[in-house]
Formats: sequence, C-alpha cells, structure tokens
Amino acid sequence: MTQTSDDVTWLTQSGYDQLKAELEHLTGPWRTEIAQKIEAAREEGDLKENAGYHAAKEEQGKYEARIRQLTQLLERAKVGEAPADSGIVAPGMVVTVAFDGDKDDTMRFLLGSREVAGEDLDIYSPQSPLGRSINGKKIGEDATYELPNGKRASVTIIEAKPHAG
Repeated sequence: MTQTSDDVTWLTQSGYDQLKAELEHLTGPWRTEIAQKIEAAREEGDLKENAGYHAAKEEQGKYEARIRQLTQLLERAKVGEAPADSGIVAPGMVVTVAFDGDKDDTMRFLLGSREVAGEDLDIYSPQSPLGRSINGKKIGEDATYELPNGKRASVTIIEAKPHAG
C-alpha cells in the first residue's frame, strides 16, 4: 500500500517509543488483567444483573478500541528527528499565529499528532486546513485557509519552534 502524506502521522522517535510502549502494555499485561476481572465477575453469577461484569466488559471494549487506534497510528507513522529550529513551519513544531495580522489576536498550538502532545497545547493536524496552509511557511509570512463555514481566514506566522515533548 502506498502512503500519501495525508495517511502519514509524523512522530519523533521518543513519541513513537511512548506510543509503542503503551500498545505493548495494553496488548500484554492489561489484556491479562481485564480477562481476570471478567472471569471473576462471571463467577459471581447472573450476568444480566452483574454490574462488575458489565463494567469490566465496557472497559475492555474501550481499551480494545485504543489498541486498534494505536496499531493503525504506528503502522502509518513516519519517525524522524524533531524539525530544525529554522523558523520554517513543519509538523512537530509549536506555532504561534496572529489572525488577520492582529498581534493581539494570536493562537499558539502544536502542528502534529494529538497522541504525543503531552502538555496543555491545542493541536492542529498537518492535514487540517490551517495545518496545510502554514506548513512550509516562514516566520512573518501570511497564509490563508478555508473555515468550516466556507469563509476564508488569514494568519501571519509569528513563531515556529520545535516541540520539546
């Protein structure tokens, strides 16, 4: 299968390692633990009225979905170094933009995957309209993108620094 840039999730090596460790935990020790919880609850009797059994099954479903999500993410991940501190916007950078050139109306966010943000930052995908419009732009340059309502917005790149997380 050929991957397009829209299919790829860009991760630093540390981000990839963090997600891989989470996946390994969920597919190993966690699966054993949840199977034991379900079995113990099953032994309590009538499953229709067994809240512990239903809670364990619900927890299992939630984490199995997370396992599928992580597996898909890691299969299409492209691992690389953090972007250079060149002032050029790229995935993996914390970007500050000013809306319509207004230095008082700014937003700071990570251009990348919400899976590895690890801090209180808004995250915009490189595939989002804003992400596509600013990717490759230099500090001081303007970019225009389409809003969900069909209107257009413009931003000026104020700062672009590699994400430290």
